[in-house]
Amino acid sequence: MERTFVMIKPDGVQRGLVGEIIQRLEKKGFTLVGLKMMAVSRQLAEEHYAVHRERPFFQGLVEFIVSAPVVATVWEGEGVVASARKLIGATNPLTAEPGTIRGDYSISIGRNLIHGSDAIETAEREIKLWFKDEELTPWEPAQKSWLCE
Repeated sequence: MERTFVMIKPDGVQRGLVGEIIQRLEKKGFTLVGLKMMAVSRQLAEEHYAVHRERPFFQGLVEFIVSAPVVATVWEGEGVVASARKLIGATNPLTAEPGTIRGDYSISIGRNLIHGSDAIETAEREIKLWFKDEELTPWEPAQKSWLCE
């Protein structure tokens, strides 16, 4: 079963949107298999955003992620990587569609509430970076047969 990593960033936590964001992913039919609230170390933030290391916004992004707690989650489901990205919306909230998390709750690209893995390979790397195997709890929801053939 496919998995993805979703992080509710400091602005999402500070604004009290954790429950709303989790609820949207659950209502879609995805299964939450990992969840933790944490203060992010500078090292973890730099590893997570390493692909952007040479970009001018890298240091600001790292500073923001370590500035307050985040909620790290792992979700499981059919097509979860692509579907979660659609639920999250465009990186720039001003171009995000209404009905998406960013489209409904965010107006600034620097405070866009949430991170979601952009590919299966990225999700695998990010999950290993943020979670130990024993921190993930695979389980099968009773409604599974009603979601997928």
